[in-house]
Amino acid sequence: MEGMTMGAAIGLRDDFDAVGSTRMARATRSANQGRRLLALAEIYDGASRSDAARIGGVTLQIVRDWVVRFNAQGPDGLLDGKAPGKPPLLNDAQRQALAEVVESGPIPAIHGVVRWRLMDLARWLHDEFGVSLTETTVGRELKSWAMSN
Repeated sequence: MEGMTMGAAIGLRDDFDAVGSTRMARATRSANQGRRLLALAEIYDGASRSDAARIGGVTLQIVRDWVVRFNAQGPDGLLDGKAPGKPPLLNDAQRQALAEVVESGPIPAIHGVVRWRLMDLARWLHDEFGVSLTETTVGRELKSWAMSN
């Protein structure tokens, strides 16, 4: 591609060096953090980013991502983060309302039932909050309360 030039590599923060990075790599309990620190130590020692990628067993883009995270957060930026996971189906207010309606029991004239079944609670959640949950999910929610008490 004519006319395209490579951008300059992002520099590493200057409050660390190769010796310190290697020392931290040996001390960490995280194998992944240690591998990343060793790759960055090579860059501090003057090696190319390609060499660092080879040491880390990754691509140049991933080395760049490590540098960005390291510059922003220091060695902690090289730790594996916890995946966010799926957001809860019920928020705290909905969960609290469900707990209250279960504890108080149904009012036959209003709810049309004399005892709560999972399908009734699922329908109540839908009518009250527009949340569609399966009976199984409602049952899991109720079981989780029993486990936490």
